[in-house]
Amino acid sequence: MLSAQRGTGKEKPLSTEHLEHFAKTIRQGKAVSFWWTMGVNQGHQATRTAQAIINLALMTGNIGKPGTGANSITGQCNAMGSRLFSNTTNLLGGHDFRNAAHREKIAKATGMPVERIPDRPSLAYDQIIQAADAGTVKAIWFVATNPSHSWIDQNEMNRILDKLDFLVVQDMYCSTETAKRAHLVLPAAGWGEKEGCFINSERRIGYSPKVRRAPGQALADFHIFRLIAHYWGCGEMFGEWQTPEDVFRVLQRCSEGQPCEITGIEGYAQLMRSGGVQWPAKMTNDEWRMTNERRLFEDGKFFTEDQRARFCFDEPVAPPELRSVEFPLILMTGRGTSAQWHTETRTGKSAVLAKMAPSELMLDLNPEDAVKLGVRDGQSVRVISKRAELTALTRLTSCMKPGEVYLPMHDGRVNQLTHASFDPLSRQPSYKHSAVRVEAV
Repeated sequence: MLSAQRGTGKEKPLSTEHLEHFAKTIRQGKAVSFWWTMGVNQGHQATRTAQAIINLALMTGNIGKPGTGANSITGQCNAMGSRLFSNTTNLLGGHDFRNAAHREKIAKATGMPVERIPDRPSLAYDQIIQAADAGTVKAIWFVATNPSHSWIDQNEMNRILDKLDFLVVQDMYCSTETAKRAHLVLPAAGWGEKEGCFINSERRIGYSPKVRRAPGQALADFHIFRLIAHYWGCGEMFGEWQTPEDVFRVLQRCSEGQPCEITGIEGYAQLMRSGGVQWPAKMTNDEWRMTNERRLFEDGKFFTEDQRARFCFDEPVAPPELRSVEFPLILMTGRGTSAQWHTETRTGKSAVLAKMAPSELMLDLNPEDAVKLGVRDGQSVRVISKRAELTALTRLTSCMKPGEVYLPMHDGRVNQLTHASFDPLSRQPSYKHSAVRVEAV
């Protein structure tokens, strides 16, 4: 574990006293629960950092028992669902693209020819953008995301998007920064205008009903995908996919024999009756029906060949962009207020929420740094990185460590500053470490 040394840009180990206090705190706890948010996940060693926290839970016996565990808090309601069934980094249901038996299983479960199942994962997000810059990817189809605002090193991202032969955006709104660049916008239905399922952080699968018709030409994502498949001439492969619940049945078959198995769920009716069902929910085991909550790893058995847990670690490495004489501060970005959400595609349209959010872009700055820079609270300053600059008002706060500053990601200019580096395993962008300087206007 490393802690930034104040004002120097170097790093030094935590003191022995700090480490001993930390260890004693865990040892003396009856039940210790570890939690982290995007400050861990959006780093250049994000995967190993998260696994280090999991290692601590494992080695101290704080897993598989009430009040314990290693818990990642993400912002989206279906973060787990997208990981299990997104068919990107892993084949549906946590299977492996490179495993021939897994491909055969998924082909049978979906009713698709096995030769149509890829034998490797897709390119990661940043690799797709790199391929677009190189000219090997000619078209990109974005669904419910706004990378012209949210992607790291924004100006570089938009330069590459403008090179595409064809850019498609499928979204509720045609007013996003990315939609304005698109050659084609597919209007999509929003929550409550379509039905489907979510899987939340406790592995609970919940049903979301359609309560009203989508306006205008908007369609549920499900129907957009089916229509595109039809006009591309591959509709036969999705013949069984007549309703969202039909797809749920397909995914149940894909999950058979996996840790996330859901073959025992009767269908949407049961999800509605029970208020959601946790996986695993196996067809061959009725024990799960006896309780609404089921805890993993209570028996000390894990999802490995010998059922023993594995410790994962790598040597820490320095962030790709460090402080320097020219750029002596580290910029972190993240959520600003409860009245704002990501790129403000929706929250920015609310007059009520607008009253709760700052009217100006605020730069959080430690008072010690403010003295060195000769700036006061509420003063207009320039924030400058190697890539761009913007103006903001200072907000002095001891919540910031000396040597670090903070900007909310909701402002469309902030990601012009950020340095594009990525975790080598998850390919997650590192939004939390960019070198900047601050100057009074």
